[in-house]
Amino acid sequence: MLKTYIYLLVAVLFETFGSTCLQASQQFTRLWPSLGVIVGFAGAFYCFTHVLKVLPLGITYALWSGIGILLITASGRLFFGQKLDLAAMVGLGFIIAGILIINLLSKSSVH
Repeated sequence: MLKTYIYLLVAVLFETFGSTCLQASQQFTRLWPSLGVIVGFAGAFYCFTHVLKVLPLGITYALWSGIGILLITASGRLFFGQKLDLAAMVGLGFIIAGILIINLLSKSSVH
């Protein structure tokens, strides 16, 4: 099961990389960030397919989305200077709470 969660984390990292490159590509007008989009999303979906062999789609996608939102938010702040207001930070707190509830309390996360 640990291997599955490692695949999920790697998928999210690839997706974060791809999304960050998408912003940096400026609508695919810059070559290297545009290639990063392709590499990032291809790697993400490859790893995602391995996770789906073990975890149900709904749980997998919830974790993927939640963790991805947090990492993309950090990426936006770090690379593009995008700041969040209080409401956005509270919303992210709810996402973190949801991820914790799924992983710590739900029996649905096991096939």
